[in-house]
Amino acid sequence: MMTIGVRELKQQTSKVLRRVREDGEVIGITYRGKTVARIVPVTPSLPSAEDMAAILADLDQLSDEISAQWPEGVSALDAVNDVRREL
Repeated sequence: MMTIGVRELKQQTSKVLRRVREDGEVIGITYRGKTVARIVPVTPSLPSAEDMAAILADLDQLSDEISAQWPEGVSALDAVNDVRREL
């Protein structure tokens, strides 16, 4: 990991951020010779296609489990209204 002092960061902020953004580099920020912070690239928050497929499979399984235990003839709206009345 490359390190840079606070003073140098102040003078070259755009250059440092470009390295992080374009090269994915992690840069340590030092103050009096000690690392006090890191600038790291942001990772995408969207799940990969594999992760999304796994999430959807889990939701399908949960749906099947709920359906298997759901009483016949009771709608979700009726169940929610019953719970609200109990509160």
